Formats: sequence, structure tokens, C-alpha cells
Amino acid sequence: MDKHLDNFFLTVPEPYQSALLYLRHFFIEEMDLQESWKFNTPFYYYNGKWFGYLSYSEKRHHEIYVGFIKGYKVTHKKLLSEGRKQIKVYRIDATKDINAIELTKITKLLKAQY
Repeated sequence: MDKHLDNFFLTVPEPYQSALLYLRHFFIEEMDLQESWKFNTPFYYYNGKWFGYLSYSEKRHHEIYVGFIKGYKVTHKKLLSEGRKQIKVYRIDATKDINAIELTKITKLLKAQY
């Protein structure tokens, strides 16, 4: 495993670490995406193409979100463009359970774009 990836996940404090590790497991094991270290963040690929990435910022009050590369191609109330033209983000609140059903639906909608 890539030491940068491991460090990314293992140096984050709880409860943020648990949320990020869950997302990692979800994308690799449940959604069958491939993981790589790119631009100092975990990136996920589908069919060899950029699919999404995880973002964590301690400076922004421990903000966590998933950025979906082709997010602009789908409509979902939880996907936010926030001024971006292509990428839409799905925000995560680490103090609450992640809605796996909703995230699965969004991920499947986006996988259909590839």
C-alpha cells in the first residue's frame, strides 16, 4: 500500500478518521473503484478514469467531502457545485452516520456516466 495513502487516513483524529476510513472501504469494496494517491489526496478511478476524490481539511473545521469528477452530469439534491463547473461535492458530517443508501445511489448514477 502507498505510505502517503496510509498517512492520510491514519493521521486524522477521530471521529473524522472513522468517517474517512468508511468512505475508503465503501469506494474500494462496495463500489469497486481503484484507489491512488494524486494531488496529495486519495483519488478513486472507475474503468481507468478519474471518478472522485476525498477531501479533508483540518483548517476548515475538519471539513470532509467527496468530490465527483463528472458530478455536473447528474442531478441530486445532496450534490453541490459550489461554483465549480464540473465537479460536484457530497459533504460528510463525521459526527453523524453516513447515509450509505444515498451515497450508493449517487455513486451508481455517476458510474453510469462512464
